[in-house]
Amino acid sequence: MDDVIVKDSNGTVLTDGDSVTLTKDLKVKGSSVTLKRGTLIKNIRLTDDPAHIECNADKVKGLVLKTCFLKKA
Repeated sequence: MDDVIVKDSNGTVLTDGDSVTLTKDLKVKGSSVTLKRGTLIKNIRLTDDPAHIECNADKVKGLVLKTCFLKKA
């Protein structure tokens, strides 16, 4: 990655391996699972797009989440 700066909803810089918390209930497309506000997501991975991160949640693997719904834990 060529110095892509990824920030959460509060403007805090995120890096690979950080833990984040959801700021909003999110429905997972293609699944009946809803990730609740306050859910802790550990060990995130940054993508080439500064608006998205990859992660694994408790019930869902291989999620891509928008950074506007996250805050650093």
